[in-house]
Amino acid sequence: TNFVVTALTACTVLYTRSAGVAYFSAGVLACSVTVKLLKRILRQARPVTTHRKQKQTYGMPSTHSAAIAFYGTYIPIACAWLPLHPSFPQTSLFRPLVVLVVIPWTFAVASSRNQLGHHTVPQVVVGCAYGFTFACGWFWLWTHGLSELGRIAEHHIRTYIG
Repeated sequence: TNFVVTALTACTVLYTRSAGVAYFSAGVLACSVTVKLLKRILRQARPVTTHRKQKQTYGMPSTHSAAIAFYGTYIPIACAWLPLHPSFPQTSLFRPLVVLVVIPWTFAVASSRNQLGHHTVPQVVVGCAYGFTFACGWFWLWTHGLSELGRIAEHHIRTYIG
């Protein structure tokens, strides 16, 4: 999932040239980096398993769960509250369709972390809570001033790149 999610996000940033999408992507990255730092502080082991090679990294909180919860929180909030970027389809079905895909996908990826034996339930829950909280804070920053900087950046990108 890591490669697919990263590739789709990168393609969306390149396709839209949207400051909002780039800001969202930076948020996912910031969420992942900070949760990895928290993981090093907490140092809780992953569950012991016999059906796969034991990972050498710590398990609390789950980085995958935090990142996917960021997606599953930020995208629906953005669909509900932000104007639709002109590069996205301008149909009335686009926003609900995006949310109907993102929400189940978020739950599937997060629950798979436990089902595959990579994390305990508490590690997944804490990762999801971290990603949810981080996404809400990141969205608040965008809607309370950073979006204006994004509009300026997009204007310059369109002027110089096309």
